This record gives sequence, structure tokens and C-alpha cells, in this order.
Amino acid sequence: ALWIAQRELGWISDRIMAEVAEVLGLTPAYVKGVVTFYTMYHQHPVGKNFVQVCTTSPCNICGAEAVLKALLEQTGAGDAGATSADGKWTIVEVECLGACGFATPVMVNEDFIESVTPEGVPDLLSRYK
Repeated sequence: ALWIAQRELGWISDRIMAEVAEVLGLTPAYVKGVVTFYTMYHQHPVGKNFVQVCTTSPCNICGAEAVLKALLEQTGAGDAGATSADGKWTIVEVECLGACGFATPVMVNEDFIESVTPEGVPDLLSRYK
């Protein structure tokens, strides 16, 4: 239900969490706990393209910070967690995406991309304009 609501509305507001809780017979606190725990749920509006960059230790050793910096600079998003002025990009840092052997992993919307480098960022971004 949460995934459907987010797909339709773009994010999950407190009102939507309360409605989902009521429909599923759960407490609003339980539903909010799920939404706040998982990084795939958005609690505020995000850009057309939601980009997640793993910046945990194994990925940092392989250049995740440089990938993050390139994404922020080339999209105009500014800081991690912010959305670009044109509304096209939200770039966030996340914990492990489960691909330490293929660092640096990046997710763009529902697409998983492995072995991203700063040099590969322009090509990656061109696929989502």
C-alpha cells in the first residue's frame, strides 16, 4: 500500500500514512516506523529522478565521495538530500546498497547501476533527462 501511494503521489505524507494505517488495520505509529526506516520511502517531495549513492566504508574506499560530488555538481542539487532547482534531481547518501564488490553502486529511481565512477556520471545522467 505504501509503495502504491508513493508511486501515485511521489511521496508519503503523514495524512497518507494515517490512511494506510486505517485501511490495513495498523497503528499510525507502526506505519510511520516503516516509512522512516526504509530509504526507498520519501517523506517529502523529491525530484523527478531520485538518486541514491552508497557512501559506506567499502564504497568510500572505492571513490563514493567523488561520485557523490560529481552527481551533486552536475545536477545542481547542491547538498546531499537537496533537490535541484529544476526539480529533476534529488541526490541522497544511503547506507549499503548490497553491492560492495561493485562499488560504487548508485540507484536512480528503481534502476540499480554498479561500478559508477566520477568520469561515468555524465553518461549516467544523460540516460535520465
